[in-house]
Parts: sequence; structure tokens; C-alpha cells
Amino acid sequence: MKKDKKTQLSWALYDFGNSAFATTMLAAVLPIFYSNVASKGIESSLATSYWGYANSIAVLIVAILAPILGAISDFSAAKKKFLRFFAFMGMIASILLAFTGEGDYLFVALLFIVGSIGFSGGNIFYDAFLPEVAEEKDMDKVSSKGFALGYVGGGILLLINVLMILKFEWFGLSDVVMAMKVSFAMVGIWWFIFSIPLLKNIHDEKKSPIKRDRSYVAIGFSRVGNTFKEISQFKHLLIFLFAFWLYNDGISTIIRMATIYGTEIGIGQNDLIIALLITQFVGIPCTFFFGWLAGKIKPKKALLITLFVYLGIVILGYFMKSALHFYLLATCVGLVQGGAQALSRSIFGRMVPENKKGEFFGFYGISSKFSAVFGPFVFGFIGQITGNNRFGILSLIVFFIAGILILSFVNVEKGAEAARKKTA
Repeated sequence: MKKDKKTQLSWALYDFGNSAFATTMLAAVLPIFYSNVASKGIESSLATSYWGYANSIAVLIVAILAPILGAISDFSAAKKKFLRFFAFMGMIASILLAFTGEGDYLFVALLFIVGSIGFSGGNIFYDAFLPEVAEEKDMDKVSSKGFALGYVGGGILLLINVLMILKFEWFGLSDVVMAMKVSFAMVGIWWFIFSIPLLKNIHDEKKSPIKRDRSYVAIGFSRVGNTFKEISQFKHLLIFLFAFWLYNDGISTIIRMATIYGTEIGIGQNDLIIALLITQFVGIPCTFFFGWLAGKIKPKKALLITLFVYLGIVILGYFMKSALHFYLLATCVGLVQGGAQALSRSIFGRMVPENKKGEFFGFYGISSKFSAVFGPFVFGFIGQITGNNRFGILSLIVFFIAGILILSFVNVEKGAEAARKKTA
């Protein structure tokens, strides 16, 4: 397959398309629809808890599937076929959400879970195409292009959806609920349109499937176990992973639960969606800022700053009462979300042996999915047993404080030195 600009753009445009699922479905519009429409007739705090459980189930299934799909990706010559299958699963689930309505909270949760599996499963095979569309020297640049286009594509469709919801009459729609339903269908259509270049121009490298003597399930999970044993030989890398699992769970829960929590405490849906749009666009320059700051004060210190800001976000969330508070919260999340994720990845990368990067980063990706299971569940469970989800969001303090304390024991320089010695 040619590794030219056309092929690379075709690959990156998939991220432009499928990132609409992350913005509209995971973060902004669907949680509000679930709380206000699908869960009509049940207590608002219970609806928030159910949404937390749905998120945990979705992430858990994805986490279990990830090593299996990774093995399939490595051993088969059919990455494109699997990418198409999972992408279409996500697209169809998104479009079907347009046909749900009041009282459909179980069906909406099911479609959300199916859509999340399609979104994350497709990304595993999408990522696996990177070495086939870019030379090694160009991988960082091509990968960054996909990431940037994802921000832009997800942001553009969310902006269109926000306009539809705020001014539904401009689009000939009957009301806000109809505008939301059309937004869900648009996610599936948008995702499909920008997948066409990849499906048309990118093909699996011609090779025979690698022979295997075990099932994909056995191969996938034995790889995870073997990699964890290898990582455990690197003290500071292992300590960092424990810290990452904790604070990443807190971050993922805020991303997934903020909107439905805001809905429950009475913040208007227009304010919620606009605030999340602000998060999307504030995040772009602030991610670059923390990359610059890490060069000035060292990455670990910059990461700790983002985590202390997240502690403030949790406390603000507990006391939040007005739309102004949610705007402030959304802006604060935008300030640190991209920085925390980028710095975590770069710190991990510094402590990985050169000859183990692919294997260790694969484990990092899988473990980050597992680490995002517990936060939404704890949030929902505490909210359900107390009848007040303010206590649910307050519980996230534990994830951040524990993550910060464990991170304080990480010596990145010693971890990097151990990686260099192992490589040599």
C-alpha cells in the first residue's frame, strides 16, 4: 500500500468522522437526552446512577474485548474487515437512537453500549493501520494529524448540533427533543461519510494470516499477562501505572458523567451543551500549553498541576448550583483534560524501553480502558444508595488524591534510566 499524503489523509479523516461519537454521544447531547427524555418517569438521581452503570458496562466490555481484538489485528490479514464491522456497529447504533423516546431508558442504554463497543473496537483496527500508512519517521506527524482532525471533526458536528438544539425552528424541526434525535442520526451519517476515504483507499497489506496454535482469546490475554510481568521489572514505570489507573478513572468519570449530573441538579440543557462545546475548543490550545510547560518545569510537575485542578473541579462539582458554575467547571476541564492525557502518555513513554514500545503501549491502552470502569460505577452506586449524586461526584476525590500520592513516589529520571539500561 502506498504511504503517500492521500492515503494518510484518508486514514486521518476517519478520526475526523468518528470523534463525533465522543463529543455528541459520550459527553454532550446523549446524557441530557437520557436524563430528560429516555428516563422520564423515574427519579432523576436514579437515572444518573443508571447512566453511570451503562458507562461502566460499556467500558468493561471494551476492555475485555481489547486484547482479543489486538490479537486478531496482529495475526489476521483482515483489519479492514473488522474495522468496517465495528464502525458500522457504531454508526447503526447512533442512527437507531434517533428512534427512541420517553421511557426508553433501557433501550437507550443498550444502544449506547453497542455504539461504544463499535467506537472503541473500530479504533483498535484504525490504530493498527498507522504503520501501514506512514513511514516510521512520519508516524508521530501522521498520528498527530489524526488526533487534531478528531478534535476538529468532533467539534464541528457538536457545534452544528448545538445550533440545531438552540434554534431548532431554523432547521424546520418541531422541538428540542426532535433536534436531539436528528443529532444522533447525524453522528452516524457523519461518521459514515468520513469513513468512505479510508474504506476506499486503504487496504490490508497482502500477507498470509500468521499461523497460531491457540484461540485469539488465549493469545490476547496471555500477551497482557506477559507484558504486565515485564513491566513489573521496571519499578517506577509500575508505580506510575498504579497512579495512572486511579486518576485516569477520575478523569474518565468526569468526562462521562458531568452532563447528566448537571441535568439532574437543574442546569438547563442549552447551558450544558454550550459549556461542553467550550471544553472542546479550550482544550486544543491548553494541551499545547501543558506540553510547553512540561519543558519548563518537568512533565511530572506539570501533570500534578492538572490533577490538583481536577481536585478543584470535583469540589466545585459538589457545590455546583448554577449554569455559571457549570461554565466554570467546563472551562477548567478544558484547561487540563488534554494536558493530563498527553503528559501521562509522554511520561509513560519516557520510561519504556525502546525495544518494547509497541508491546508496552498496547498494555497502556488496554489498562486505561479497564481503569475507566470503576469510577462511573462508584459514582452511580453512591448516588443510588444516598439518593444524592453530589456524594457520587465527591467520591471521585479518592481517585485523584490516591493517584497524586502514588505519583509522588515516581522518579521519572530513574525510570528513564532503567529503560535505557534495559534497551542497551
